[in-house]
Amino acid sequence: MRIMAQMAMVMNLDKCIGCHTCSVTCKQVWTNRSGAEHVWFNNVETRPGQGYPRTYEDQERWKGGWTLNKKGRLKLKAGGRFRNLVTIFSNPNLPGFEDYYEPWTYDYENLTTAPAQEHMPVARPKSLLTGEDTKVTWSSNWDDNLAGSVENSHNDPILKQVGDKIKFEYEQSFMFYLPRICEHCLNPSCVASCPTGAIYKRQEDGIVLVDQDRCRGWRQCVSGCPYKKMYFNHKTGKVEKCTFCYPRIEIGQPTVCSETCVGRLRYLGLMLYDADAVLEAASTEDDHDLYEAQRSVFLDPNDPEVVKAAQEADIPDDWIEHAQRSPIWALINTYKVALPLHPEYRTMPMVWYIPPLSPVVDAVSETGQDGEAQNNLFAAIDRLRIPIEYLAGLFTAGDTAVVDGVLRKLAAMRSFMRDINMGWETDESIPAAVGMTGQEMIDMYRLLAIAKYDERYVIPPAHYEDAHKLENTATECSLDVDGGPGMGGMGSPEPVSSIAADPGTGSAGGVDRPEGVRINLLNWSGQGTPEGLFPDQHENGSSS
Repeated sequence: MRIMAQMAMVMNLDKCIGCHTCSVTCKQVWTNRSGAEHVWFNNVETRPGQGYPRTYEDQERWKGGWTLNKKGRLKLKAGGRFRNLVTIFSNPNLPGFEDYYEPWTYDYENLTTAPAQEHMPVARPKSLLTGEDTKVTWSSNWDDNLAGSVENSHNDPILKQVGDKIKFEYEQSFMFYLPRICEHCLNPSCVASCPTGAIYKRQEDGIVLVDQDRCRGWRQCVSGCPYKKMYFNHKTGKVEKCTFCYPRIEIGQPTVCSETCVGRLRYLGLMLYDADAVLEAASTEDDHDLYEAQRSVFLDPNDPEVVKAAQEADIPDDWIEHAQRSPIWALINTYKVALPLHPEYRTMPMVWYIPPLSPVVDAVSETGQDGEAQNNLFAAIDRLRIPIEYLAGLFTAGDTAVVDGVLRKLAAMRSFMRDINMGWETDESIPAAVGMTGQEMIDMYRLLAIAKYDERYVIPPAHYEDAHKLENTATECSLDVDGGPGMGGMGSPEPVSSIAADPGTGSAGGVDRPEGVRINLLNWSGQGTPEGLFPDQHENGSSS
């Protein structure tokens, strides 16, 4: 057994309102620069829909993720080293700008400077690639709220698997929101696809990053990632991806998308897992067994033997304590209500989802019945407006029994807690019907419904003695501008040690900043003034 730590995320889809705040704040922090207009580390998709880029889930077309060969061994769906070599200059499995969208702006100058005339001047869309007039036909959010569903939704790869059961008449339509980021997988196919070894999985916390100095822009990782969360920056010639906001994680702060989430649907925490068991779990023959296989890789942080082994593996004691309080462990392995996105890709994703239940309650209430009564809810799950087959196609490789079990737990929690909140006599048969006790159901309700900030985000800060391992070697930075480090100019920036900030001074761990090293404001706690940010003040008040 080889114990390793992994930062992970769970999203409760019942709470997502599709406001896209997470997408906008992530865009502003990480990809608000030239060449990255089409890059959305975080995007929110309306399901059913084609997603972003279009039909990214169709692996028969894009050849992403892993598959099993005739001997039952894992191999990249896009092929091995020989195929990579053959297609290195012309990869047939790459999404084009028609699958993302051609970035555009508007001719505002014409709108504001046009002379007086009979008709109102217009601001025509202009391509940011060519500067010529263009026609806007697609974007990262084109499917929003089922927009254009009649013309586009039939291209949804999951709908094609479900068959003809789903109709798109207005009164029968359904939808829910699916926020997506990089999965930071345990068995990442992007890492295996990279010819130059520029993509790596951090040993300390499992975050997958791209070394911008080593990246040569071959883009094999773009086709190798089944979630299509590797993006090619057409200006720098480098590939970029979600960084899990590692500068914030290192000082115990949540990712930007989590911090700004209006619905408070995201949970962050540390998981302990057996690295030696990942390959065997990913090689599970039956796709339906991959969910349980990945769960078996995770180790119980409360097990004394696991704790001892973690200490022997030099995992800090406070990290072990954070793993014991992790909401991720509770949602995945204690309550078993979180599910992985497309486990059939065999990448062992570490961003999991709680499927939506709200349409069940709405459907029952519309009939005039009690929308939160146990028997009504259990009966309605079989007639859920969001078909279980569709949810299973997303989260369990088509196994409807697992999704049905999760939805019944969520329905039972609503009924049981309704009785408590109304002051009625509790019915222990409700949690017993889904294999839980009343106290377990109360604890699950607290975590899902009323958890406080420090219960949703249980993030251990990096240790000073590990700072040399966590230096900012990649040049992806939200503050980069044209000609800056991330844009191919100025050479590589000086490394910035990611040490927890001292809340009293705002400086990194109370350690003086060496002269000439730039200040990383992403590591600032927000309190006090970081040393060196402003010019030194003399006694007479003038600056040096």
